[in-house]
Amino acid sequence: MRKRAALLCGSLVTSVALLSGCVFQGEQSLEEMDKPKQENVEGEAAATEESVNVGQTDNSDVIKVETVARQLYLLDENGMVVPQTVPLPKPETNDVAKQVLQYLVKGGPVTDFLPSGFQAVLPAGTEVNGLDILDDGTLVVDVSKDFIEYRPEDEIKILESMTYTLTQFENVDRIKLQINGYDTDVMPVNNTPLSSGYSRANGINLETGDVADISNSRSVTVYYPAQHDDQFYYVPVTKRVEGSSESDYATIIETLVNGPGYKGDLLNVFNDGVQLTEEPTVEDGVLSLTFNENVLSNFEDQSVISKKVMDSLVLSLTERDDVEAVSVKVKDFEEIYDEEGNAFTKPVTRPEMVNTGRF
Repeated sequence: MRKRAALLCGSLVTSVALLSGCVFQGEQSLEEMDKPKQENVEGEAAATEESVNVGQTDNSDVIKVETVARQLYLLDENGMVVPQTVPLPKPETNDVAKQVLQYLVKGGPVTDFLPSGFQAVLPAGTEVNGLDILDDGTLVVDVSKDFIEYRPEDEIKILESMTYTLTQFENVDRIKLQINGYDTDVMPVNNTPLSSGYSRANGINLETGDVADISNSRSVTVYYPAQHDDQFYYVPVTKRVEGSSESDYATIIETLVNGPGYKGDLLNVFNDGVQLTEEPTVEDGVLSLTFNENVLSNFEDQSVISKKVMDSLVLSLTERDDVEAVSVKVKDFEEIYDEEGNAFTKPVTRPEMVNTGRF
């Protein structure tokens, strides 16, 4: 599963901004995002300055606060663990991993940054006592005893939120847990195993579906749109699918087209009858797909493919390490366009961060 260095948010479509929403004050401009910068847990991220008025009107009383874009995995109103891009104050030290954990605590500093319809996931009062990164990519997280005060049904959500938030850093592959300095091989409420650590390979918003033969199946993570008020965002869901081929791109597409199933209020944005007309191919990281016309929107101009369809395809397919961009064609159409009339002339790449709009 692809690791995200995730410090800067980019554009999913060359000519189409991904994941609409208002822009944060202090968020990097598109020009500043053209050259993503890698970060590790010990290092610093690229930062921007944000003007904060402290109550006076003359310019001498405007404080410049540097902010850094971070991906926090929060809970939406349906209890799904969802990435949200938040501009956090640049920490005075290099404790960037400790900072993002502090912003996952209910009632903590994230309160003023929460998008509408979202909440933090770690129990109120949880403190981060310390962090230790091991040579094998395991990050040992020591938390206070307040951490154990959560509902049993929230245990996996807490693990997924912590894991996905912390593995945005390049040198973190998995997490292990200590409580007040003592190692624990299981979570404290439902005893979820932790002896081997918890990683993105464990999945997120898990759905086992109707797979009968678990031994002849594998996990794929796909992204479905969801809506709060008039704003859309994308939710990762890990599903079990038949077969064991790691290069079966058609299976990922079929999983998307079949829809999200029972998970929350996720949307199926694909028309009935969407099919590939040619075998997918990958060359130099570009996955080429050719669909039938059912993939197109029901607009007067039938050469339009909707933003939500394209976003779902690109986010889902670029979860794979071998896919950096997706090229979409439609049989019998020379060109296809986005909803603003711009032609898709280049492969569509994944952003460094997902869900960059504030509701």
